[in-house]
Amino acid sequence: MQHTYLRYECADAFSLSCSSGSTPSVPHSSSILAFLRSKGKSNSSNHPVLSLAGSQLIGYDLRRGEPLMKIGHREVLSGGVGTGRALNSGQIVCLDVSETNNRDNDVKVATGWVDGSVRVFSLDPKEMARFTSSGSSDDASQNGLVHSLLHGNSNFLGSSDEFACKEPLLLNGHGSSPVQFVVFDKNKGSVGRLASAGSDGVVILWDVVAETGLFRLLGHRGPVTGISFICPTGSSASGMDGLVTSGADGLVKVWDLNGQCCVQTLTGHRGSVGCLDCSILCPPGEASSNTSDDVESKKKWRLVTGCEDGQVRVWSVEDLEAESTSEDKESADNDEVFRYVGSLQPPANFSSSSNEGIASVHFHHNGHYVGVCRANDRVIEIYAARSEVEAQKKRRRRLRRRREKQSVAANASEKGESKKRGLLDDPESDDEQDKAESKEDQLVELSPDMVKAMDEFEFRGTIRATHKIRGFAFTPVLERGGGIRVVVALATNALEVHSLPKPSKNAQVAVTSEKVSALDMYGHPTGIRSVSLSSEDSMACTVSKNVVKIWNVSSRSCLRSIAAASSGNASCYCLCAAFLPGNMHVVLGTREGHLLLIDVASGDIVYREENAHDGAIWSLDIRQPSPGQDTMSLVTGSADKTVKFFEVESQEGENSRHPMLVHARTLQMSDDVMCVRFSHSTDPTKRLVFVASLDSTIKVFFDDSLKFFLSLYGHKLPVLAFDSSDDDTILASGGADKSIKIFGLDFGDTHRTLYGHEDSITDLRFVKRTHNFFTCSKDSTVRFWDGDRFQQILLLNGHASEVCSLAVSRTGAFVLSGGMDRQVRVWERTKDIVFLDEERERELEEVFDKVDGSKRDENTSDVLLRAQKDGDEGLDADDETDEKPQSEAAVKQSILSVSAGDRIMEAVELADEESKEIAAFKKLQEDKSGDNRRAPNPMLFGMDPSQYVLWVLRSVKSVDLEQSLLVLPLKHVERLMHYLILLLRAGKGIELCAKISVFLIKAHQAQIVANRTMMTPLRELQTLVRMRTTEIRDTAGFNIAAMRIIARIANEKKNERINYEEKSMKDIWAGLGKA
Repeated sequence: MQHTYLRYECADAFSLSCSSGSTPSVPHSSSILAFLRSKGKSNSSNHPVLSLAGSQLIGYDLRRGEPLMKIGHREVLSGGVGTGRALNSGQIVCLDVSETNNRDNDVKVATGWVDGSVRVFSLDPKEMARFTSSGSSDDASQNGLVHSLLHGNSNFLGSSDEFACKEPLLLNGHGSSPVQFVVFDKNKGSVGRLASAGSDGVVILWDVVAETGLFRLLGHRGPVTGISFICPTGSSASGMDGLVTSGADGLVKVWDLNGQCCVQTLTGHRGSVGCLDCSILCPPGEASSNTSDDVESKKKWRLVTGCEDGQVRVWSVEDLEAESTSEDKESADNDEVFRYVGSLQPPANFSSSSNEGIASVHFHHNGHYVGVCRANDRVIEIYAARSEVEAQKKRRRRLRRRREKQSVAANASEKGESKKRGLLDDPESDDEQDKAESKEDQLVELSPDMVKAMDEFEFRGTIRATHKIRGFAFTPVLERGGGIRVVVALATNALEVHSLPKPSKNAQVAVTSEKVSALDMYGHPTGIRSVSLSSEDSMACTVSKNVVKIWNVSSRSCLRSIAAASSGNASCYCLCAAFLPGNMHVVLGTREGHLLLIDVASGDIVYREENAHDGAIWSLDIRQPSPGQDTMSLVTGSADKTVKFFEVESQEGENSRHPMLVHARTLQMSDDVMCVRFSHSTDPTKRLVFVASLDSTIKVFFDDSLKFFLSLYGHKLPVLAFDSSDDDTILASGGADKSIKIFGLDFGDTHRTLYGHEDSITDLRFVKRTHNFFTCSKDSTVRFWDGDRFQQILLLNGHASEVCSLAVSRTGAFVLSGGMDRQVRVWERTKDIVFLDEERERELEEVFDKVDGSKRDENTSDVLLRAQKDGDEGLDADDETDEKPQSEAAVKQSILSVSAGDRIMEAVELADEESKEIAAFKKLQEDKSGDNRRAPNPMLFGMDPSQYVLWVLRSVKSVDLEQSLLVLPLKHVERLMHYLILLLRAGKGIELCAKISVFLIKAHQAQIVANRTMMTPLRELQTLVRMRTTEIRDTAGFNIAAMRIIARIANEKKNERINYEEKSMKDIWAGLGKA
C-alpha cells in the first residue's frame, strides 16, 4: 500500500511593508502605492493606502500608523489537488485603483503579477467601511489581517467566504512576461476600461465589465514603463480617445484607441523613458474661480516624461486654433497631438543626484502639483502649477530679460569689447565658434515667444526621506493650510508620510517637508537571516542585518523591534538567534563575535558578551536541561575555528531577574565552524554535539567529555545545515553541493544521498516525532522530505529570493520560512492527503506547460527585430516595420483556451449523439404508439442537448472564449450555429449566443459564404439575433426609465415639507387623571 502524507500549504505571509524592487526577479514599477478612495469621502484619514507586499496587498491607516487589511486570493493547484485556499505563490509588481462616483459601487483594484497575469479585485464598500472604521484593531482575526488554514476559517480579504468579494478577475494576455504597469481609465464617460503593459513591449486594453480583452497594441521594442489615458479637447484632437505609453526603447507613443493605431511618436529622449504621467493642469487659483463649464472648456492636458538622462520633459496638447499663431500653423503638422514645451529644472542652489535617471513622476489628483523622484535618491522634487495670469507674467518677464541681454551683447559687439587675451593664448578659430553656435541652436529647441514649462510650473519644495525612495503617492485630500502630504515607499521595507506646507506669499526660499510618521515596525530593512520559535509556538524571532523583531505568530503582529548594538552603540550584524527556556529572553549571535541577550518584555539588551569569539558566530544552539537539573547551556560555532560552551546563570545586583552567559568550555577545531547542534537526548551520558566545519565533514563529540565519536563525510562542499531526529537515530545534512545526505548515528554510515535543490541548502529542520524534514535553499524553494523512504514529498514555492532559515513548530502544525526577500511565510499542515505519484505527475505537467508556454509566447520586440533582419535587401527596414500591424487580438492561445475548445467540441458531439438517440426513440415510439417519455441522459446532467451546449459555453471564461472558438473546426462550427439557433428560438442565453454568433461569422466568413447550405440558417440566425437583442434592449430601457421615475418621486417626497395643522393634532393628554 502506498504511503500517504498530509499536505503543507502557504497560509499567510508577513514582515513586508513594501516589496517593490526587493528582489531581482521582480521588476521595478513606478506604480506601487495607491489610495482606496471614493467621491463620498472627505476625511483623508479614511483613505487607506495600499502597498505591495509580495503575494498580497496591505492597506495601512496613515492616521493610526497600523495595517488595516490584506487583499489576496487563493491559489488552485493544477490537477485539482490541495485545499484551494492557499496564498498565491506569485509576486505583485504594480497596482492601480479605480475611482467610483457612488459610495455603493464596488472599488476595483487591478494588480499586475510577475507571471504575466492581471488580477482585478472587487471590494465591497460596506466591508471596507468595517475595516477602515476607527474601532480597535487588537483582534487581528476579525479585521482581515490573519489568514489561517488550521481551523477551517479564512479571514483573508478577498478570499473569505463571509466577505462579499468574489474571486479576482483573471486576465491572461502577456504570456510569461511580467506586467510592469496597470492603469484604469479615470476619464468621464469611460467605465471599466483597463490598460496593462509588460516587459514584452505589448500594451493590452481590457474591458473589466465584459471580462474580456479588447485588443493589444504593438510598437515598443522594449519593456513598457508607463501608461496614461488621455481625452484631449480642441479642434486638432476633437473626439480622440487616446493612450500614451513610454518604453525602455526611448520612445513615447500616442495611440488612437478608436483606430487602434499610433498617431504620434515623441522622440528626443536620450535614453530609456522610465516613467510618465498625464493629467489636466488645474492651478490652485483657477479651480475655485472658474465654473465647471469653464474648466471643462479650458482643459490643459500636460504630459510629463522622465528619462534616463535625468531630464523631466513636459508636453502639451496641440490646439492649433487656440494656441498657435499663423506662422506656426504653416510649419506645424496637423496630425501631432502633443507638443514639446520644455523641461522642469530645479533651482541652481538645489543639490541632488542629477546624473541619475528619473524613477517616477506623479501628478496630484487635483492637478495642482507634480512630483519627480530620481533613481537611487532620497529626494522628491515638488512643482506647483501656476495660474494662467502668473504664467503669462512669467513669460513676459523672461522675454524682457532676453531682450535686455541681447541689447547688452549688441552694444558690446559694436564697441569692440572682447575678452582679454594673453600673449601665450592661441587665437580662437572660426570652426570652434561655429561649433559653439550650433550647440546652442541644438539646446534652444523652442520658440522664445511660446509659454514654456517653467512658465507654467514653479519649484515648490523638496521632500527628503531617510532612505532611498522606491515610489511615492500623493494623498487625495489637501491639508487645512493648503499643504500636501506624500506617502513614500522606501527601499528599507518601510513607509513614511511627509507634509509639505504651503509657502507664505512673501517667501522666496523653497519649502522643506516635515516627516509626519513612519511605518517601519512591520518589516525588516534587509533580508532575514534567522527565524526561531518559542517553546510554546506563540512567538517568533526574526533577525536581519542590525534589527531584531519579535512577532506574535497567531496575530502576525510585531511585538518588539530592537536595534542590535554593542556597548559602544555600534550596530551589530545578527546572524543567528534562539529563545532561552522560559521564552523571556532571546540570545543573538553577531558577525562581530558578540553574544547579546534581549528581554522580550521590555525590548532592551540586558546583557552583552562582547568578543565571545574572534570571528563571526555562524550558529548557536540551546541545550535543554536534563531531568533533575536546572542548568542551561549554550553552544556557539564561529569562524575562529572554535566551539564554545556557555552556562546560563542569573546576574547579581539590580539585574538579578535577567540571565547572563558564563564561558565554561572550548572545543578547538581545525577549520572554521559552519554549524553546531545538540542532540535531543536528555541523558547526559548519551547527549552528542554535532559540529560541521569548512572541510566538508561533520564531527560528532560526546557532550559530557567532548571526546570524539564519529566523523560523517561524503559532502563535496562545506555543510551549511543539519539536524538530527528526536530519537537520535539519523542525521540529515545539506551543504553547498546542493545534496542532502542521511547518516545513521550508530556507526556513521551514509543511508542515502538525495538531490532536488538547484542551489546551496541553507537550513534543515526535522518535524518532531517523525523522520520527515524540511529544507530550504538559495533557489527560493522549500522542500519536504521523507527520511525513511528517501524521497521528496512536496515542493513549496512562494519566496522570491533565497530562503535562509526555517522554524518548525513543536507539533509540526506549521513551518515558518524567512529569506532575503524580507518576508516570512507561514506553511500550515492541512487535511488534504498527498499521493506521491500524483505529485510527480503534477510536477511534470508544470514543467511541460512552462516549455510549451515559452515556445508559444514570443516578445513583440523579438518579432519586429527578426522581421527587420530577415527583410529583403531592396526593402527598407523602416518601411517593412510600418507594414506590420499595430494591433491584434488581446488574448493569445493558451492551454486554458485549448482545453476550453476541446470541451466545446466534446459538448457538441455529445449533443449530436443525444439528438440522434432522441429522434430514433421518438420514431420507435410512434411505430409502437407507446409512451414518448424517455429517461434523461446522465452524461448531459439530465439537460436537453441545446441546454447542455449552453451550459458548457457559460463555463468558459469570457477572456478565453474567443480563442477557444477559434480551435473549433468548420464542421463543429456549423453544428454549434445550429444549437445557437435553437437557443435563440427558446430565448435562452441571448447575449452569449449573439456574441458567439457574430464572432464565428467574422472568423469564418470566407468558408461560411462559400458553403451554400449555410445560407438558410444564416438568414434565420440574423433574424433571431436582431429580434432577441431588440427585446432585451427594450426591456432594459423600460426598466431604466421606471427606475428613474421611482428615484425622482422618492426625491420629491423626500424634499416635501410636512405641515401639521392644529385641528388635526390630537390631545394626547386628554382623558388622563379622570376617574
